[in-house]
Amino acid sequence: MKLYFATSNRHKYEEARRVLSEYGVELVQLTSVPKLEIQGESLADIALNAARTAYLRLGEPLIVEDAGLYIEALKGFPGPYSSYVYKTLGCRGILRLLEDEERREAYFESAVAAIIPPYEEVFVARVHGVIAAEPRGEGGFGFDPIFIPRGEARTFAEMGVEEKNRLSHRARALRMLGEWLRSRKIKRAQL
Repeated sequence: MKLYFATSNRHKYEEARRVLSEYGVELVQLTSVPKLEIQGESLADIALNAARTAYLRLGEPLIVEDAGLYIEALKGFPGPYSSYVYKTLGCRGILRLLEDEERREAYFESAVAAIIPPYEEVFVARVHGVIAAEPRGEGGFGFDPIFIPRGEARTFAEMGVEEKNRLSHRARALRMLGEWLRSRKIKRAQL
């Protein structure tokens, strides 16, 4: 079964490729398909809109994933604006915002939107944790160096891809997609 993933982020693609291969899905990265990413509060709405616009251009079954880091002490900031905030402030900027804050609870949320005619589905998953005092680790991307998932002592950036995929918000949402594909018995002929 072949499915396209509209993303220019090679790290996201590699994580998704590994997870969906467990379900017999051959994931193909699309870096050049334009997708419109609206501004909004809901990652599910943002991902679904982007998937719809990418599908209109490609005309093939595909997925789009959007993720956000929600920090409780910052009232959910940066949330759906995480990519922009990472590019402008980075991990150190977020840590500066939390300098005098004792509460460090946060969660990552992922929304995977799938357009597989006649279906349009969105799979949303979260992983809860805390924000580290300092960036740690060389792996991962984005805010991975400052996010410690609940029950762990290490950040996502201190984990390998396989270990991160056992715990992450993205992997959880992708597994929901994989189970949905399996339950619908969507085969290669339909994709």
